[in-house]
Amino acid sequence: MHVDMDAFFVSVELLQRPQLRGRCVIVGSPSGRSVVLSASYEARRFGVRSAMPMAKAMRLCPQAVVIEPSQAKYREVSARVMEIFRDITPQVEQLSVDEAFLDISGARRRLGEPLQIGALVRRTIRNELGITATVGIAASKFVAKIASTHAKPDGLLLIPEDRTVQFLHSLPVGALWGVGAKTRETLARLGIRSVADLAHTPPSALHKLLGAAGDQVHRLAWGIDERQVTPERAEKSIGAEETFDQDLDDTVQLRRELLRLSHRTAARLRASGLQCRTVALKLRYSDFSTINRSRTLPEPADSARELYAAVVHLLEALGSRPQPVRLVGLRAEQLEPGGAGRQLSFDGSEDHWRNAEQTLDEVNRKFGGAQVVPAALLRRPQRPPMSGPPGP
Repeated sequence: MHVDMDAFFVSVELLQRPQLRGRCVIVGSPSGRSVVLSASYEARRFGVRSAMPMAKAMRLCPQAVVIEPSQAKYREVSARVMEIFRDITPQVEQLSVDEAFLDISGARRRLGEPLQIGALVRRTIRNELGITATVGIAASKFVAKIASTHAKPDGLLLIPEDRTVQFLHSLPVGALWGVGAKTRETLARLGIRSVADLAHTPPSALHKLLGAAGDQVHRLAWGIDERQVTPERAEKSIGAEETFDQDLDDTVQLRRELLRLSHRTAARLRASGLQCRTVALKLRYSDFSTINRSRTLPEPADSARELYAAVVHLLEALGSRPQPVRLVGLRAEQLEPGGAGRQLSFDGSEDHWRNAEQTLDEVNRKFGGAQVVPAALLRRPQRPPMSGPPGP
């Protein structure tokens, strides 16, 4: 079973803004260089899509209401969605905040046939969270994913195992994983436009044309996908990045942004019960060239102070920058469970900072959003211009 939430970020926002239901809504920063995180189905009718530049989205749908994203809110609702899934079956493979694969084979005796289980999942999510989900059910992960795509929004589709090939062969070749726009063009030149066309093309010819990818898409065209649902997927890294409205060449501002990213990343590490051994810096220049640098920490860390010290060291080690910076990012890598023993300094300053940041976590969790931030990240209010000469 593949379960995918419908316009997840928008759906979560509409829980607090029911007056916007039925209207064009876009979740994303109004900044010209940011991208659409989620769009209501009303906005999608105008061509707005996730990952589209916001500037283009607003040209396509100028009447849309734009809502700034709230990642903490989405993570909270996502966690509740995953809890519902795990009440159905422990075999849950989370793919992102709003979708997962479920192996329901062991739940059938307890909960009924697959369609009954799919209906139960959708009903529970709607009743408990007030949002909708689409469910695709099939004998393999690949076909279940296609089924949920075809059932969107707010739908349920079961592809019986004995009708898998018939279903697949009715689809355009682009429905296959690994067949993007360029591969589609390559196949079209040979007259291969449907999954059925590809399925009946000799595997040797596909291998010659597409290499190892040709072997894979040929298997998928016949519904062959032996991958199992993997309940736990260890997160390999946690991080954050920011694209600036205007290319930035000011080191002080860059360091300020790295401080912000350090706090965001450290908070996510602590929320996940993790710490990192390596900190990585990412810079993208105005010509879109990108560099990455990393540094191994003397001890594993989950504190913004330690992440910031490491990433600033990496920034300074680069020396003078050849161009202004378009994007800056920070990633915590080589993750491991938090709470492991570590060497402390004599004055215990590491624990002082960690305790302060944990307190900040609690305050922000209680009141929502980033209510408390380091003083260095506060913006100074601009004084209004004086209309006359200053008084005495």
